[in-house]
Amino acid sequence: MAPKTNAQRVSEFQSFIPYIQSLEALDNTVWESPVGDGKWSLKELVCHLMRWDQYFYEEAFAKVKEGQPVTSRHLNFNEFNARAIQYAQTVTVQEAIQQFVLYRSLIVAEMTGSSEEDFLRTHKDGDGKTFSYRGHLRGFLPHDKHHKKQMEQYIRSQMVSKS
Repeated sequence: MAPKTNAQRVSEFQSFIPYIQSLEALDNTVWESPVGDGKWSLKELVCHLMRWDQYFYEEAFAKVKEGQPVTSRHLNFNEFNARAIQYAQTVTVQEAIQQFVLYRSLIVAEMTGSSEEDFLRTHKDGDGKTFSYRGHLRGFLPHDKHHKKQMEQYIRSQMVSKS
């Protein structure tokens, strides 16, 4: 059953933090190997997620908090993701996890305790489209689920192949 309340949505969004932290103990070869043919590695996936969180925190959530105009824009996903994957080559697994936790926690902190009105309030983004906390979660919760499923399948396959 899909979450119904804003608090449940925020909790679901937050729940990815302990999941990602739980993966830190995995062997480095598991972290660095693609999760499937033509797919990213676990570390690249975490950097991909972190970079989207960083972008939306800096260009939307922090702006709302400071009473400034939201500056997020519709980006070329392929270019953005390619930069996130390049970035993954410059950090350790521990750094990737720490940065994911940081930006996800900052977003969760902004949404936690927001009134229903604040949660639904729309802001014009850099493209003139609407941004809201609820809309953000509606877009990113399925994105999280998609990548978590990839990660879980890959990790299960690694555990089976080692036994």
